[in-house]
Amino acid sequence: MRLLRLLVLLLVLPAYAQQGGMWIPSLLKGMNEKEMKSLGMKMSASDIYDVNHSSLKDAVPQFNGGCTSEVISSRGLLLTNHHCGFGEIQSHSTVEHDYLANGFWAMSLAEELPNPDLEVTFIVRIEDVTTQVLEGVASLTNEKDKQKKIQENISRLTNTLPKESWQGNSIRTFYEGNQYMRFVTETFEDVRLVGAPPSSIGKFGSDTDNWVWPRHTGDFSLFRIYAGKDNKPAKYSKDNVPYVPKHYFPVSIGGVKEDDFTMVFGYPGRTTEYLPAVAVEQIVNSLNPAKIEVRDAALKVADGFMRKDQAIKIQYAAKYAQIANYWKKWIGETQGLKKSNAVAIKKANEKDFLARVAKAGKQAEYGNLLADFEKNYNEIAPYALARDYFTEVVLRNTELLTTAYRLYQLEQIYNARGEQSFNDRRDNTILGLEEIYKNFNKNVDEKVFEQLIALYAAKSPKQFQPEILKGADLKAMTSEIYGSSKLTSYEGVKELLKGDAKTVIARLNEDKGYKLVKALTDAYNTNVAPKYDEINLRITGLQRTYMKGILELSPKDARIFPDANSTLRVTYGKVDGYQPKDATYYGPVTYLDGVMEKYIPGDYEFDVPQKLIDLYNKKDYGRYGENGKMPVCFIGTNHTTGGNSGSPAIDAKGNLIGLNFDRVWEGTMSDIYYDPSICRNIMVDMRYVLFIIEKYAGAKHLVDEMKVVTK
Repeated sequence: MRLLRLLVLLLVLPAYAQQGGMWIPSLLKGMNEKEMKSLGMKMSASDIYDVNHSSLKDAVPQFNGGCTSEVISSRGLLLTNHHCGFGEIQSHSTVEHDYLANGFWAMSLAEELPNPDLEVTFIVRIEDVTTQVLEGVASLTNEKDKQKKIQENISRLTNTLPKESWQGNSIRTFYEGNQYMRFVTETFEDVRLVGAPPSSIGKFGSDTDNWVWPRHTGDFSLFRIYAGKDNKPAKYSKDNVPYVPKHYFPVSIGGVKEDDFTMVFGYPGRTTEYLPAVAVEQIVNSLNPAKIEVRDAALKVADGFMRKDQAIKIQYAAKYAQIANYWKKWIGETQGLKKSNAVAIKKANEKDFLARVAKAGKQAEYGNLLADFEKNYNEIAPYALARDYFTEVVLRNTELLTTAYRLYQLEQIYNARGEQSFNDRRDNTILGLEEIYKNFNKNVDEKVFEQLIALYAAKSPKQFQPEILKGADLKAMTSEIYGSSKLTSYEGVKELLKGDAKTVIARLNEDKGYKLVKALTDAYNTNVAPKYDEINLRITGLQRTYMKGILELSPKDARIFPDANSTLRVTYGKVDGYQPKDATYYGPVTYLDGVMEKYIPGDYEFDVPQKLIDLYNKKDYGRYGENGKMPVCFIGTNHTTGGNSGSPAIDAKGNLIGLNFDRVWEGTMSDIYYDPSICRNIMVDMRYVLFIIEKYAGAKHLVDEMKVVTK
């Protein structure tokens, strides 16, 4: 199979060409292993991934479906980012016991805090199931029928392929549907909070420094996996015991230097490296600017309230960070795509692709692809923009509207499935909303709504909007909804949902907040979603064929890796500084000196705890300092994205040297176009992590639990 041959070719490539890419760990033997060793790796591919023996993969679980984590002791001690554990830290915080502000450290197993609904998932093994998934697909001509058949095959295989009773099956697509892999998994549901630095360390620099280098953030938190007494996954119980892992990482305090080999292991969320130029143009010129503007408005409102009220600051801390994260990322991504001339480079690559198509005599199969891309992306443009406005305003950034949408789904369930299904979903919805309303503030949300509904009315394509918005007095609408809607409180929602289904639905349809969401959603479902889905299905088919052509017709020495899809991947590179612009060079390591240079007393982003200042003034770094300085963060050329937050940064021998948590702003376009000259990932140095645990927090018992190595 040409796909697998491309993955195992033995190549000799320029230094930068050997970096970048998100590789499947079970397919590292051959090209990747040779590249990694040329960069300085001392391990074998089997040390990284092995089914029959313990390997690095056994210490790298996915954290709660969206981040990565790593096991760092024989007793299931788990390390991830502070921002990955932020929701759990927040949920245990109150004004009286503010673990966000002051940090939290369990001094014994008994003090570790349970977290309902938090889970981590390990990969047991990975298998190619492409032939089974594509069985019966080739004879179909309609794209919708192909997708239906593929999903039927996946469902059947997921349910029937052998596994242990406590394990799960997951089948994921690679190379735009040209390859399918099965992941056998083990999920642990008893994961307890062990330690977290205060936000002044764990979020130092906050939104100002997000996606920025130089960085000085101690972005880490500690959890522990608990299992049943048989060491298998178990629901939370006081009788559970610390999990004994198949493998855990030794922690190196030997330090890093320029050109050191680095490997990042984790679960990158989503990349689209093989998009055509016309799609990238649409992202840069239309979709990203719209989303940025919506989130910018929401953030300004929330920030104004958070700066004036400590209780609101705690309520909105996690939400604000979540909104701000991709807002800033999209800004950097857009700038990076423009600066790197990504569109022009893709157009040149497409011209080369067509030349290879002609040379191979494959015009019938691939010759019209790029013209078809152009036609379909032009057609989908207004629908894609309307979809992003609906998603950003209704589903993500205005809490009243988001809640109302969940209730709208209740009405749809009743219409489709009847009273019993309605009652089941209604009960679950009420339970789920309790946690949401715990962190809801009517005054904040009203001002967010006022800003965002105005943007929706002004900027979302008007031909798709409901009548309720056309010519409306939006300020009066805002006052009316937030003055009368039951959706502004948890008690109000529970009141709305009392009674039999018909009574509830009638009551909902009298609520002004609900009526607005119903009008917005009905208009979206009628005017936007069907056409968007129709065109996007065509684009999906084109993208699969385009990927097949790239795999088939690219030179033998091409490094073609599959896009990220939240499955376990390996990326490798080196510790390396970079030059983002003329006459500007950034070194690869930052120090505690930089924290003190940024220190602003009392500032919510750049304040520094007094104890950290005292340790700095005394240069009391213990065994973790280097030449009288305390390393904090470092950067490398590893190709990462969202989902790699919390990923272990691993040295040439398989030791843990850092904790991945971000990328540099100039290189955030790496989800779409990876430029190895400026794309860098940012990692917390493990020496800083251990320094904070031992010297700042006085939790040396946690360090004693680890295997600390110096080389």
